[in-house]
Amino acid sequence: MRKVFRGVLSLAMLTGVVSATGASAEAATTAEPTALQSAVDSGTSTDIKDRILAIPGMSLIEEKPYAGYRYFVLEYTQPIDHRHPSQGTFQQRITLLHKDTSRPTVFYTSGYNVSTNPSRSEPTQIVDGNQVSLEYRFFTPSRPEPADWSKLDIWQAASDQHRVFTALKQIYTENWLATGGSKGGMTATYFERFYPRDMDGVVAYVAPNDVVNKEDSAYDRFFENVGTQECRDRLNGVQREALIRREPLEKQYQEYAAENGYTFDTVGSLDKAYEAVVMDYVWAFWQYSLLSDCDTIPADATHATDQAIWDSIDEISGFSAYADQGLERYTPYYYQAGTQLGSPDIKQPWLGNLSRYGYQPPRTFVPRSIPMKFQPSAMRDVDTWVKQNAHQMLYVYGENDPWGAERFRLGAGARDSYVMTVAGGNHGSKVAGLDADDKATATAAILRWAGVAPAAVQEDPTKAKALAKFDARLDKQDVKNERRLRP
Repeated sequence: MRKVFRGVLSLAMLTGVVSATGASAEAATTAEPTALQSAVDSGTSTDIKDRILAIPGMSLIEEKPYAGYRYFVLEYTQPIDHRHPSQGTFQQRITLLHKDTSRPTVFYTSGYNVSTNPSRSEPTQIVDGNQVSLEYRFFTPSRPEPADWSKLDIWQAASDQHRVFTALKQIYTENWLATGGSKGGMTATYFERFYPRDMDGVVAYVAPNDVVNKEDSAYDRFFENVGTQECRDRLNGVQREALIRREPLEKQYQEYAAENGYTFDTVGSLDKAYEAVVMDYVWAFWQYSLLSDCDTIPADATHATDQAIWDSIDEISGFSAYADQGLERYTPYYYQAGTQLGSPDIKQPWLGNLSRYGYQPPRTFVPRSIPMKFQPSAMRDVDTWVKQNAHQMLYVYGENDPWGAERFRLGAGARDSYVMTVAGGNHGSKVAGLDADDKATATAAILRWAGVAPAAVQEDPTKAKALAKFDARLDKQDVKNERRLRP
């Protein structure tokens, strides 16, 4: 059943996101259900593909077979501006892992591109349900042409989700959960904040929450204490050597760039790109690796070869990251980080005066032709809302993940909501990695919110477990598949 308690959605939202115009836009985007239901129900076919394609604006790119499911790659026509739908549209990619309309549905967002290969998020496995996955607006090919970057904000993206949900809810009538990891967890949170009556629960993994962009001391405290002193010394030593040996290693970088056709117009120079990669090194290690991986870091950096330093930096940070070719795909992320989401700025005192540019801001990584202006009220608004109104929301963090240093926290207004931490976990932390008690509590909550908790679990949450068996192809998640300093 739908959520009974919901916080009142204030009309006084963050600047440029919701206004009287925004309220009318929500009405405009939700005015379709009657006509939509008629279109969906008017056909005589009962095939799920026909029912989906009866939705106005929905089209099929391809169907891929997968045992036990139907899997569709789709496009959906969306307004460029949900406040002014008449001002043009674009095509947004969606994938749909269909199991059965009698099962709950999980709405998954990565906050980036959508994969067109079948996969299943952890909540989808837990509830044995359907999964709708949405590509974030402005990540190609889901980008309006020409691109008006002012239409890339968290409210517009949440409105994309709301409109997709409104369309598919006519077919998938059981409970819905929103989920995503990292920027996807942020996205699921923003969707809940702006459309709190859509979902029956939210499961957000490792979601950063940079409430005050100019105050990042929490990250500095994190790096002073994470892991062990031995591991921190190894990482700091390699990073220092990479800056001390800038001249020979940048010569190698020039050769590497020439071999691969890399250019550095956006950041401005190879030197700035090189330092940006090196400055990411310690953060990236803790984001993607475990304490047990410290053995792979050179123990005596000062006596290591140039190649050993290069290899360690490249393996963990990736020397292609800040070339134009590496940045292009992620322009929408850096734009959002520099306009609403915020970004970390850490001191790294062990580097002394070796850094020439410091921790470079998002503006460095976005072409100068795209204007950017930061909106400090955006994250404050979301943070306040979560503290006062969170209902049936679960946040999972990794103890050793830097992004968790600034996380979502619950306030007095939260109901049936949780923040849990995986001991020693990194940016790939899941419910499965929680200790036994938290894992049972979290799993039982997810089943309950989805409306599929067995009677035994309702009586005793410690009996909670995933309803679907693990599938190595569908459920395998690789935390290193997005190896950059991004959430």
